[in-house]
Amino acid sequence: MRQANDDRNQSFFLLKTEPDDYSFEDLERDNSTVWDGVGNYAALKHMREARKGDLALIYHTGRQRAVVGIARIISDAYPDPQRDDGDPKFVVFDVEPMERLESPVTLKEIKNDAAFDGSDLVRQARLSAMVVPPEQWERILEMAGTSL
Repeated sequence: MRQANDDRNQSFFLLKTEPDDYSFEDLERDNSTVWDGVGNYAALKHMREARKGDLALIYHTGRQRAVVGIARIISDAYPDPQRDDGDPKFVVFDVEPMERLESPVTLKEIKNDAAFDGSDLVRQARLSAMVVPPEQWERILEMAGTSL
């Protein structure tokens, strides 16, 4: 595993987005964005764990249902500045694109691979941000034909 800037083991995440709202192509065009709009408390818990230097798979929901790209988290999680109530439970972080996958990995492929039995992606389909264990991260990259 690679090391993050703070000398802890690097963490890996999967972030879901509806491509009609904000796609990986939009992230590539913008060069970076604030990853926001998450309201589910379980997903927010995972986002609070993110640190600058961690990596994330970008997953398109809707008709596509596939991991389509890799992004780097470029800030620690911080309170969502769009919320007027200042509730620190609601967090965001900044991300930048790293690599578009030449071979997107579909949800169907993931569900058919025993390496993902019990994973949040399979068990909690509506969770928009989740931690990805290192062995599942590596398996998705292998399925996509990349090693980063």
